[in-house]
Amino acid sequence: MARISSKRPMRLGSFRAKFILVVGGAVLFDLVVSGGLALWNVQRLSRDATLEVGQGLEAASQDYIRSYANSTADQVSLLLGQVHNDVGALAGVLQAQIDDPDRNSNIGAAMARTSPNSVALSYDQKGRWSQNAPGSASVVSVWGYLLGPDHQPNSQVQADIQTSAVLDLVAPSLLQHGASKLQMYYIGSKARPIFRTAPYTDQAQTFDRLYPGHNDANFWDFFFPGLYDSWQGWAKDTKDRPVNGDITQTAPYTDAITGKLIVSFFHPLWSADRKDVAGAAGADITLDQLAQTVENVKVAQTGFGFLSMSDGNVVAINSTGEKILGLRSASDAVGSGVTGLERSLRGSSQPEIAKLALDREEGIQHLLLQQDGNKIPYIVAVKKLPATNLWSSGPIRQEAMSLGIVVPEREIDASLFAAQAEISNATNRIVVYQILAILMSLIIVTIAVLAASKRITAGISALAGAAKRIQAKDYSVRVAIASRDEVGEAGEAFNRMAEQISYHTENLEQLVEERTAQIEDAKQEISTLNAQLQHENRRLGTELAVAERIQLMVLPLPQELEAAQNLEIAAYMRPAEEVGGDYYDVLENGNRLKIGIGDVTGHGLESGVLMLMVQSVARALQEAGNTDALKFLKDLNSALFKNIVRTKIDKHLTLAFLDYDGREMILSGQHEEVILVRSNGDLERIDTTDLGLPIGLEADISPFVRTLKIPFHKGDLILLHTDGVTEAENGAGELFGIERLCHEALRLRNLSANDVVSGIVETLMTYIGSQKIHDDITLLAVRHR
Repeated sequence: MARISSKRPMRLGSFRAKFILVVGGAVLFDLVVSGGLALWNVQRLSRDATLEVGQGLEAASQDYIRSYANSTADQVSLLLGQVHNDVGALAGVLQAQIDDPDRNSNIGAAMARTSPNSVALSYDQKGRWSQNAPGSASVVSVWGYLLGPDHQPNSQVQADIQTSAVLDLVAPSLLQHGASKLQMYYIGSKARPIFRTAPYTDQAQTFDRLYPGHNDANFWDFFFPGLYDSWQGWAKDTKDRPVNGDITQTAPYTDAITGKLIVSFFHPLWSADRKDVAGAAGADITLDQLAQTVENVKVAQTGFGFLSMSDGNVVAINSTGEKILGLRSASDAVGSGVTGLERSLRGSSQPEIAKLALDREEGIQHLLLQQDGNKIPYIVAVKKLPATNLWSSGPIRQEAMSLGIVVPEREIDASLFAAQAEISNATNRIVVYQILAILMSLIIVTIAVLAASKRITAGISALAGAAKRIQAKDYSVRVAIASRDEVGEAGEAFNRMAEQISYHTENLEQLVEERTAQIEDAKQEISTLNAQLQHENRRLGTELAVAERIQLMVLPLPQELEAAQNLEIAAYMRPAEEVGGDYYDVLENGNRLKIGIGDVTGHGLESGVLMLMVQSVARALQEAGNTDALKFLKDLNSALFKNIVRTKIDKHLTLAFLDYDGREMILSGQHEEVILVRSNGDLERIDTTDLGLPIGLEADISPFVRTLKIPFHKGDLILLHTDGVTEAENGAGELFGIERLCHEALRLRNLSANDVVSGIVETLMTYIGSQKIHDDITLLAVRHR
């Protein structure tokens, strides 16, 4: 007989381990709480100091960035204002010419005498346009559709040429002084859109090379669609202006003549009565002029600026800023004649830039931008510029550009970071000293608890070891009693229990052997029953196969479908199980033809039996000469109802018939929608809900049965189906649906009935794919030859 000693090693989860955990944990908790409170106070003091320093420095930094953004925005606004003034000055001279016809005529005649190269044109046979020769301060191009058969401009166009010649007097001075401009020009009215530009360039030749077909379309519609129409709206109602003022600015685009990215500024010219547009004065500045002001922004070491449209398209930024913001440049065709710059914030590879808000009047935003795999914090200040009228392919709209200043936070907050680092270092030293004190206390507590637990838990450990020996069926184990306390009493009780278990073990083993023999007998009986069940399943499978064969045998033969003189009939049926519940038939009696389709609730053997009943009764009624559609349906329901009651089949069916006498179709009975495709491609969906009641539900369905006459002409197509077609599912659980079936009917409407059915079935099976077919599928197509 084995005895268990109380000297056993300590295991995780033992009583001794729990004792150590509870007692040691209580002492440790006190140490951690007191130490943690001290650490928390230190951390709070550090945090409060850092916060006070940070708030002061951050406020000063943001004020500086905001002030820088305001001053840069003022510089951009000043540049744009100078261009507006220069365009306005040119427009004022040209408008004065229009308002004073006599003076206009005198000045035009004087220009023709003193500067003949300004108004004398030469016709280009290849380009089909006329243009003055070099030597003038400006180039004037007259397009082919403004010339007469003799290739000369008519009197009105010639008058416009002389009127615009005043550009030679005004434009050189405006180009030399004021804001730097690429070119200035005059464009005639939509009826006579001559184009005069200073300085002189090969204007028409460049247009021919870059814009084939421009000479065959109106200048305004080809190059600036929607711009002239907006001005005409202003002439009718000045309230139509998005922004008060006539100056209209374009989005940046590539200039055809210079090949540079430019921004155009137009000032419409008005007729003398101010009721229509008489043309426009304009000037172009290169994007470099705008960009220079913005790209020269330098805040801290690497801060930069950018200028963007309200839609987020960045029109000015330096290369470093473009890389940091993750911008991607792309040319975007705008209209027929200008190619715009597309470098949008919304298309940035930086997610936070893509959603950057530009609609704030003044604001500071903090963003995290990816750089070399790291997220770097940045400060962004946004300042909105005054609104202006903008054209960008379409009607003129309001546009307010925004100026942004972007600076790394670490550069702005360098002094803050230094102060924070010093505070953090001091805090860390205090934390280290506190942790060392806690660890020393923990070591002392652990040694004391281990010593006390060994003496207190030795007896309990011995009992636990003996219990495991009993669990392993070693009933000879006994516990050595080393004390006379409660633990010793538990050991004596355990020893008595072990003796009793040992005594009863032999009887228990004999009982187990008897029970095992009974289980073996039961297993043999179950095997016999399984063999009988397999035999019964094979018998039922044979019966279902026979029923399926009978069902397929009673379906209409191909020659029956082809017997109708004026009709093409094609059909398809696929049961969901061995025996289906769908029904269709074609019954002929003399010159009358009856086409039926139905769907028994459920599927399987009982549904197939009910379907066979329907086929048999319908054939008998047809052979008996029952030609009245209503009476036929009533008699069929009466016979089936009695059979259903007798056979106790808890099923019914939807059933509809088409009766054809060579002239028209008569529809009766309730079933799925009938699809009718006319020879001209019109599609009709006929609801049969009000034409009957499910067969077999009531003994008499007379009050519910109706008929509907359907005109049926040559080339028309009727499609009948069961819900197995429209409710078939694809892999995503989506139904094939009636709309998709109608679409297929229209697609295949010019094919034969057989091809219509084959085409729809092929589309349906492709849609279903590898999904299980849950319901019988039946489809009939009837075409008038």
